[in-house]
Amino acid sequence: MKLPPPLSFLPPLPSPPRLPRLPGPRLSSALVGATALELAVLAGHLITYPLGLTPERPESPEHPESRAGSAGSAGSAGSERPESPARTDRPENAPARPLALPVTGDPTAPAAAPPVVLLHGFIDNRSVFLVLRRALTRHGHRRTASLNYSPLTRDIRAAAALLGRQVEAVRARTGHDRVDIVGHSLGGLIARYYVQRLGGDRRVRTLVTLGTPHGGTAVAPGAGLHPIVRQMRGGSPVIEELRLPAPGCRTRFVSFWAELDQVMVPVETACVDHPDLDAVNVRVTGIGHLALPVHPAVAAAVREVLETPETGEADVPVTGATSAA
Repeated sequence: MKLPPPLSFLPPLPSPPRLPRLPGPRLSSALVGATALELAVLAGHLITYPLGLTPERPESPEHPESRAGSAGSAGSAGSERPESPARTDRPENAPARPLALPVTGDPTAPAAAPPVVLLHGFIDNRSVFLVLRRALTRHGHRRTASLNYSPLTRDIRAAAALLGRQVEAVRARTGHDRVDIVGHSLGGLIARYYVQRLGGDRRVRTLVTLGTPHGGTAVAPGAGLHPIVRQMRGGSPVIEELRLPAPGCRTRFVSFWAELDQVMVPVETACVDHPDLDAVNVRVTGIGHLALPVHPAVAAAVREVLETPETGEADVPVTGATSAA
């Protein structure tokens, strides 16, 4: 007799359930594009970097009007030289022979528009502001001055004190009581310390920061090697000083922060968050840290900020590039 196959009466076992596929790491097209732009900006900046190693050539501290008056009187024999209308007073703590920053731009710019001081980031120089400076001088007819500080600078506080002396020199050279400052990365942190902790709010009308670690950043390469980089980390004594009360601060703050900034971790650390400060944070999409000072749309937005009267917060709309946040 033929026997049936063993266990043929048992129902078939169900197949094991299929586990859902876990998504692998995927880079967004925006991040890929921003990274490619960062590399292009870095390559271009390496070419222009030598142009900014030397300080700008100083100009005569006289105003154009005084020079014109002197030239007109030189042709009259025996006539007395007219008194120059230029300011000759100098703050007590300003050096007799600057440290002074040369000021370039349109000398016929409106008197209400203060000069702009540009302050670069860590291990950088004034060449990073070539695009922004062109936008300010060509379209805004603003006078600009750049400051190079040494990469060997070991303390944000010392760099802020140097900035203060430079601001006094610019005021003496231009006759303006106040200036505007644009700082990239560490440069913005130095400028904020000057404004908030060293009384610079009496001298600075508007401070614009580009990718500045206002709250400290977790990404700080070489933090164990360079003291000033350790000061940019969250919880450092300098960052904690900037959290202290600042009642009556007269400077307007506008901070541009990039969604794809890989140097600011978290990215929101580039926002100014302080109850005593008049601050607007502007979100920039599609670009990273290095592109902030060279992107044409950001340059146009910065120019618009500096041309906006101090009448409270205002959005700075630039289609596809920035938005107020």
